[in-house]
Amino acid sequence: MSFFAMLSFAPAFAPAYASCTTSGGAWDAACLRTLYTHDIGEWPRPQGMDRADWREMAPLSSLRPPATDPARSALGERLFFDPRLSRSDLLACISCHRPSHGFADTQATSSGHDGRLGKRNAPTVLGAAYATSLFWDGRAASLEEQALGPLAHPDEMAMPLAELPAKLAALDDYEAVFARAFGGESAVTLARIASALADYQRTLLPPETRFDRFLSGERGALDDRELLGLHLFRTKAHCMACHDGPLLSDNRFHNLGLTWYGRQYEDLGRYEATGHHTDVGRFRTPTLRQVAHTGPWMHNGRFPLLSGILNMYNAGMPRPRPANEEQERDPLFPATSELLQPLQLTPAELEALEAFLRTL
Repeated sequence: MSFFAMLSFAPAFAPAYASCTTSGGAWDAACLRTLYTHDIGEWPRPQGMDRADWREMAPLSSLRPPATDPARSALGERLFFDPRLSRSDLLACISCHRPSHGFADTQATSSGHDGRLGKRNAPTVLGAAYATSLFWDGRAASLEEQALGPLAHPDEMAMPLAELPAKLAALDDYEAVFARAFGGESAVTLARIASALADYQRTLLPPETRFDRFLSGERGALDDRELLGLHLFRTKAHCMACHDGPLLSDNRFHNLGLTWYGRQYEDLGRYEATGHHTDVGRFRTPTLRQVAHTGPWMHNGRFPLLSGILNMYNAGMPRPRPANEEQERDPLFPATSELLQPLQLTPAELEALEAFLRTL
């Protein structure tokens, strides 16, 4: 039996996304292939979203390269790899954002100063130049603002920021390098450290993949299973409700029902940055570029398998309900996004969706 013959879902009616199914409910590979030979503007409209400002998928080549200064980004790269920016001289930015792992961490939460574990996962910084806010809770508005946070955090690099400029100025040829990068003045300052680190991170763009070739017109770049995954991503699985545009992120904040409110692993998300009760449990939508290479996933790294994440989305994600009157009156009791609903994806459709994610 072919892969597509196993994908029968026998609907009682034919929803819009099922236009390429046979009378028995199986997906028709040839029909899907024909459907996606058209220009992107003629592809099936994404389903499950509640906003008019969604952005169509696009290859990475469509992004305008961020403006950077070569000398400053080179200095930033050197700083990014230098463990002496940490209090212990043992931790560099790459300790948590590993180039060999999509500039993310292999651990659920990273080991910082004296082996302390943070409570949030270190996500990829690929494409960070295009983010409208940084950190899972969006508390930094720019890469410059973000850059110093991990350096000073006691659970991360734990470096007293007031001491860092003098420390760097006394090392190697840093004063001369800062002078070349910033126009003749040798002063090493926090603002310049942040500027250099930010400029380097702006150069960290996701690599182009087979998916980009497909978007650019090479329609044979995805196999039948991956193509079905793309179709499901846009339609039945409702993924583009949050994952749109070239980097597959809406740069917004959503509650996925993973707040662990009142339990171990509790994290109130964006509420900790804004103090607004409606932000409890909301986290920034991450890019899906290189997603197969950046696990474990979610804000606290509790998901070691992509299949586990997809199963949770398929079930509609957790939707905690108040257990008593006290919780009903609690303004911080989290509310899972209404964008999340049970999807009724079959096991084979979930496999196809995962196969597509692995092309990103």
